Amino acid sequence: MKTQQFKWIILIVLALIWGSSFILIKKGLVSLNPFQLGSLRIIFCALFLLIIGFKNLMTIPLHKWKFIALTSLFGTFIPAYLFAVAQTQISSSVSSILNSLTPLNTLILGAIVFGLDFKRTQIIGVVIGFSGTMLLIFNGASHHPNQNYWYTILVLIASICYAMNVNFIKKYLSDLKPLTITVGNFLVMLFPALIVLSFTDFFSVVSLQEVQHAMIFVAILGIIGTGIANVLFYKLIQISSPVFATSVTYLIPVVAFFWGLLDNEMLTPVQFIGAFVILIGVYLSSKK
Repeated sequence: MKTQQFKWIILIVLALIWGSSFILIKKGLVSLNPFQLGSLRIIFCALFLLIIGFKNLMTIPLHKWKFIALTSLFGTFIPAYLFAVAQTQISSSVSSILNSLTPLNTLILGAIVFGLDFKRTQIIGVVIGFSGTMLLIFNGASHHPNQNYWYTILVLIASICYAMNVNFIKKYLSDLKPLTITVGNFLVMLFPALIVLSFTDFFSVVSLQEVQHAMIFVAILGIIGTGIANVLFYKLIQISSPVFATSVTYLIPVVAFFWGLLDNEMLTPVQFIGAFVILIGVYLSSKK
């Protein structure tokens, strides 16, 4: 299969997987707090990856481990907790839309930190995307007084973390297999996640049926939505550009929105406009 076709197939599969992640977070938060959910997501994924790819760790050169640690921090560890905390206050649909700012942030950080050049249309895209974000946030805050839209800042920070991760992968780890990078990432994260989990009351409530039910959603989120998806994503980064790889976030809100409809979530008309403005901005910022 040609690389051009293969990268589009990976992009669509990732959109389906990650677009479903937001509703899984929402379901997990029914009986787990954000730190339990984030930790369990990492732990389930780490155990799965170590089972299928432990021997890949031996192929990571010693000098690459600092980049493995950095990509684990920015690519999963910090965002896993930020998204979980954010969705205690905002809907899964809004969270997925704001996540679509990742390509825009990838471009900005690529220019500032990694020396990429801006074009006029990309600068316009940055401004438009930011405008759409503000429209989405302020309109949501006025129409959903029960939701604290300050928590959208956490999603924005997570999207910046993702953008840093993509640029690190492309620049420093392109010579490693995607599975190798992913297994290394989660080995680094496993023990910190266990420590965070131990500081919650998880072990005193794990016997409750509703907690065990929530853990099923988190296990799916960890194994498929994090582990398998990260392997595919790192492959996509290697065979395409950072901005193309992060353009998966254009499609994620579509999948997440349909899941949200099934779970009785709804956006206001102005929020639809805000989401559309964001996607226009992201599209322009990704044009070469």
